[in-house]
Amino acid sequence: MKKSNRPVPEGRHTVQVSVIVPDAMKAIAFYKKAFGAEDVMVMHGPDGKSVMHAEIRIGDSTIYLSDENPHWDAKSAKTLGGSPMAIHLYVQDADALFKRAVAAGAAVKMEPMDAFWGDRYGKVVDPFGIQWGIATHTTDMSPEEIEAGAREFMKQMGQ
Repeated sequence: MKKSNRPVPEGRHTVQVSVIVPDAMKAIAFYKKAFGAEDVMVMHGPDGKSVMHAEIRIGDSTIYLSDENPHWDAKSAKTLGGSPMAIHLYVQDADALFKRAVAAGAAVKMEPMDAFWGDRYGKVVDPFGIQWGIATHTTDMSPEEIEAGAREFMKQMGQ
């Protein structure tokens, strides 16, 4: 062991997403198929089957996963009937990854569109209840342009 002088481990970011799912091993398999995730590590619980902590990498980001655990009051989006959070992915081709995720079993929440903030953007819900925004940035826009686009979008939504 070597003492570290870094407050954030190498390869990590200040904020890390940690997802609680009903079956982490199935979730990992799905994320590999849907999003091209790579295994980093899996730490099983005392029973040798449950997942206490796992890590996958999508692009340059690491996501932590664990199984639901009533002893830690750790409940999944499925158990709660939805999630107050979503994961946002920036990728080379939002349309292609959107199709890949749906083919792997994700449900369509919002078809890909040219969003008023300058992204090609769509949204899916994975089989574990987590919402995923999938985007490719296409246009650099000023705050004023985004605000004008938002007003027009909201106006169209009201019709």
